[in-house]
Amino acid sequence: MDAFSTLTSNAVPFARDNIDTDQILPARYLARPRNDNHGEYLFRDLRQAADFPLNRPEWQAARIVLGGRNFACGSSRENAVWALYDHGVRAVIAPSYGDIFATNSVKNGLLPVVLPEAVVQSLIAATEADPNAQITVDLPSQTVTGPDGAVHHFEIDPFNKRCLLEALDELAFTLTHAEDIAAFERRIGRENF
Repeated sequence: MDAFSTLTSNAVPFARDNIDTDQILPARYLARPRNDNHGEYLFRDLRQAADFPLNRPEWQAARIVLGGRNFACGSSRENAVWALYDHGVRAVIAPSYGDIFATNSVKNGLLPVVLPEAVVQSLIAATEADPNAQITVDLPSQTVTGPDGAVHHFEIDPFNKRCLLEALDELAFTLTHAEDIAAFERRIGRENF
């Protein structure tokens, strides 16, 4: 995964509530290995509709998703995060998420931003009015700046923030404490003999 600091992009709007992980990545693609490009299967079934947002050329390269309430609810498939990430999405802004999706997002370098529903709806309206409107997500300052210049603060767990800023998954984070772990093992080893 790549480090996340600040991202400025247009955003693809998905105004529907309760978009589940099976809609993000249909179950028939779950057996594919991680090194496969899951992005090509992103919203595969929903994209059959001609008016689906990702079918519009303006939004195909958007790196931010604007979602409705309970975005990515449903089953605990990490592959849904992989599909978004492999497509190029680095942040999702929604009023709420499926809990497991939010956890999987951080572990895979995707920032799930929670903002009040009214703010998300205003960002969706701005994006629908101008598909090229730019939104900035700034993780160090924990802010989202909308196309109108309005700045919105979001909360994030300090551990998750560090992992995203430094591109650390759980193993890489553990290895940042390698010297402490080795010292502990030496101390325990001496005490047991």
